[in-house]
Amino acid sequence: MNEDRSRAPGRVKEVTSLSNPLVKDLKALALKKFRDQQHAFIAEGLKLVIDALDLGWRIRTLVFAKSALGNAAVEKVAARTIAAGGDVLEVSEKILAAITRRDNPQTVIGVFEQHLAKLDGIRPKPGDVWVALDRVRDPGNLGTVLRTVDAVGAKGVILIGETTDPFALETVRATMGSIFAVPIARATPEAFITWRKHVAGLVVGTHLKGAVDYRSIDYAEKPVLLLMGNEQQGLPDNLTDACDRLVRIPQAGRADSLNLAVATAVMLFEIRRSALKL
Repeated sequence: MNEDRSRAPGRVKEVTSLSNPLVKDLKALALKKFRDQQHAFIAEGLKLVIDALDLGWRIRTLVFAKSALGNAAVEKVAARTIAAGGDVLEVSEKILAAITRRDNPQTVIGVFEQHLAKLDGIRPKPGDVWVALDRVRDPGNLGTVLRTVDAVGAKGVILIGETTDPFALETVRATMGSIFAVPIARATPEAFITWRKHVAGLVVGTHLKGAVDYRSIDYAEKPVLLLMGNEQQGLPDNLTDACDRLVRIPQAGRADSLNLAVATAVMLFEIRRSALKL
């Protein structure tokens, strides 16, 4: 059962049934096929929604729980959504839990249009750092890398080959909002290699067979492209050949490698330290 009624600051639709077509469409955004069809994705939490709006992302639907009624910040976001031409839905916590697939969901979620940067438009400048990820499979890894890229002030991420979806619920959660601040581009391995040939700068790949300690490289005063391999297989030969330098992160214990997100963080903070000459 649906019921429209006026609520400050604008027109809000109350949705009370899990069988409502609007709820079904929102739940379907958990599936990549439907996200791609709709060119949309879900972000959870009032802060994330506000950050996305402030950064210029287009919101299609704002959904909030009844318990958020009277919250001035929620009402302000609702007004911004309506002004932007989006829909505003008031729902129960049960419906929010069904949409987000969480037992204790946030009281506010937003549905935003997907946006990807174009690889051909990326022209790194001196001091810029970009991260390229080859066939990253784990949503948590990708989300954590995006958050780390944001934290160190790197410029963006290039996803190579068949990767996990950056707009999946799990990935967006792991970014803690950085999905809205970090440009993301996608490319086939062939397109990436062609692009790399026309881009100035230092391309550094991590590799178990890398002969150089990652701390021995001078990353300062040049564009740096950090190339990280697949979680299980590492970098394939064609991408290894595209690197200027292959480096390793020395291991002191029995483990012969680090988690992808951890290794990327280690590399990025070393690149930042070197660039700042700390």
